[in-house]
Amino acid sequence: MTYDERLQNVSILGAAGKMGSGILLLTAVEMADLSLKPENKDKTYVLNAIDISAKALSGLMEYLKVQIRKLAEKKINDLRFFYKDRSDLSENGEIIDQYIFDAMNIVRPVLTIESAYHSYLVFEAASEDETLKIKLLSQIDTNNPNKPWYFTNTSSIPIHVIDEKANLDGRILGFHFYNPPAVQKLVELIVTDKTQKDLIEFANNYAKSLRKVIVPANDIAGFIGNGHFMRDILFAVSEVERLSGKYSTVEAIYMINKISQDLLIRPMGIFQLVDYVGVDVCQFIMKVMQGYLTTQVIHSDLLDAMMNLNVKGGQNSDGSQKNGILQYEKGRVAGIYDMSKKEYVPVSELQAKCDAELGALPTKLQPWKAIISDKKKDATLTEYFNELKEMDTLGADLAKKFSINSKNIGLKLISDGVAYSEDDVNKVLLTGFFHAYGPINNYL
Repeated sequence: MTYDERLQNVSILGAAGKMGSGILLLTAVEMADLSLKPENKDKTYVLNAIDISAKALSGLMEYLKVQIRKLAEKKINDLRFFYKDRSDLSENGEIIDQYIFDAMNIVRPVLTIESAYHSYLVFEAASEDETLKIKLLSQIDTNNPNKPWYFTNTSSIPIHVIDEKANLDGRILGFHFYNPPAVQKLVELIVTDKTQKDLIEFANNYAKSLRKVIVPANDIAGFIGNGHFMRDILFAVSEVERLSGKYSTVEAIYMINKISQDLLIRPMGIFQLVDYVGVDVCQFIMKVMQGYLTTQVIHSDLLDAMMNLNVKGGQNSDGSQKNGILQYEKGRVAGIYDMSKKEYVPVSELQAKCDAELGALPTKLQPWKAIISDKKKDATLTEYFNELKEMDTLGADLAKKFSINSKNIGLKLISDGVAYSEDDVNKVLLTGFFHAYGPINNYL
């Protein structure tokens, strides 16, 4: 079966979710482009958008219309070529409208999993629940005579476990998109010893067509991205607990979040990132990883306590940030959750004291946005960290410890056989987490 044929009938499970909707958009556009090739004009392309909520699927279709229009406007020259034989389409607006119609016409929003029984390719973007994923894929495979290939978007569950328990005979691989899939360039590709070679080749071709950056990871729970991120969270929490001997927990959270953003030159602080992903999601990923990595402690009492108080974070349907460990106003951090008071303490009540305790900022410090666009980034970072090394403020000490621990996490991912190389670890953090520099470096 050729690449084009494999994509003639595709299903996406969890299509209306945060990850599924982005995967659906990318795949719908890829399939629409294939359907417009002269050699495919007589073929039918079907993309089943499968979800359990009719309301969510309705919203999904509106989302697709808006996003496909944006993509169409960016590639109008390509579309003119696709529709060059259509004399009725001369204006850009007409061509764009026709492309939106053609792409949307491929998508079938459905509530029943039975639609996947005829697919050649199935994307699984359901909840990060091993039992659920195995149940869904096993049901499809039992009833689908086409022996479809499966792409699971799991960010933590070992692929061989899903493969074996769902009896898929190597017809599955991990294709871990980063959030949001339509924007993020990174995909972690995880295969097993049983993964079919043709499937791996197809996955690489699909990623290349979508202009994604693939980083391979070994089939060990958490893989590279969450393998680093979850341990980064645990270190941050341990530092909060240590500082809480002198400061309140709220003050400690403020300080660790601040230094992990400002002094480590990251796009957001560690607890802000936890909120972005979701406290509940992070807790669940840790639980999954702990189930397979029994020689390590991957568990956070702080996240458990937040969850017991229904502090979850995550995003609203419009993409705005929900309150979590931190409180947000117009996208900015406005407060820190006080578990003893069960309310948010305004940052304005903490900032002056905590900033004074952290001490002066390095004179060479530049904001994240400036660093990522700096053509002499390495030299700039070398100067900055050289200054940071000589400082003995609380903030500098915390930043140095955090940075060194982040590097050690990266090196352990290699020694544990999760990542193949230092470059792969750095690429995941640079591309998937938008860090200004990789954790494995010689700055300190």
